[in-house]
Amino acid sequence: MAIGGLIGLLDDIAALAKLSAASLDDVSAAAGRATAKAAGVVIDDTAVTPQYLQGVAAERELAIVKKIALGSIRNKLIFILPVALLLNHFLPALLPIILMVGGTYLAFEGAEKVWHKLSGGHDDEKPSVEKGPEAEKKIVSGAVRTDLILSAEIMVIALATVAHQGFWSQMVSLVVVAFVITILVYGVVALLVRMDDFGLKLAKRDSSGVQKLGRGLVTAMPKVLAAIAVVGTVAMLWVGGHILMANLGADGTGWFNAPYDWVHHIEHSISEATGALGGILGWSFNTLCSAVIGFLVGSIVVGVLHLMSSKKAHAE
Repeated sequence: MAIGGLIGLLDDIAALAKLSAASLDDVSAAAGRATAKAAGVVIDDTAVTPQYLQGVAAERELAIVKKIALGSIRNKLIFILPVALLLNHFLPALLPIILMVGGTYLAFEGAEKVWHKLSGGHDDEKPSVEKGPEAEKKIVSGAVRTDLILSAEIMVIALATVAHQGFWSQMVSLVVVAFVITILVYGVVALLVRMDDFGLKLAKRDSSGVQKLGRGLVTAMPKVLAAIAVVGTVAMLWVGGHILMANLGADGTGWFNAPYDWVHHIEHSISEATGALGGILGWSFNTLCSAVIGFLVGSIVVGVLHLMSSKKAHAE
């Protein structure tokens, strides 16, 4: 009996091990699908972050990127993950509303940068580290605040991908997504901001070809970072506008879904009518419409805040 019981126990353990392995495979596959679904917002997040590091002393760049990355993980795991899971379970209709609030904030940030540039305003380009720790803290808090919106969009997209799973499988999948995406985004950001230093090291090598490559990197990186700053601003408008457009008529709001349906219909028509380039052209049309919506909504918020600020100044 004892031997039979032991064999039965071993069979049960083997069955549990197989079940656990299958569950891990399911979680890994779900996390992979969720990460792929959120790829568009990941690209935006990667484009937005480097603009916060312009003017920062070179020796402080990686330290600031690390602080922003830790803030991003905190955003995803402490704030977004539990709220998203609970709302998805108890009040799913609130998720699109919360996303639209975040989308409006992103649109406001992007539009504010555009109007600041158009008005001829110039940022103080004195390195933040020379202004003291408070300025560095302000950079980190601004980047983490923007990351909160982008991370919320990423996590909600990921949640929609694993919505068919049980609660714990959803949670584990989203934790995996949070770490993978954060490492990916801020690893690329760290690489971008340190590329000029890598170029300087190459420029000191003996090989003339390597030296030329190094000097090319040093010369190109300021232009690359400036271009990324522009892409980051456009990304804020694009993602903010898309969040607004996609969630305005989402299930549970009962609101106006015509903009999304109209844009999606034309995008589909463009894709079918233009052959091999259809996918790119259709996506470009959708992106342009999202950016325009983001700019219009963001500009309204900028105008309202400016008016409120002017009235307050007059009252004082």
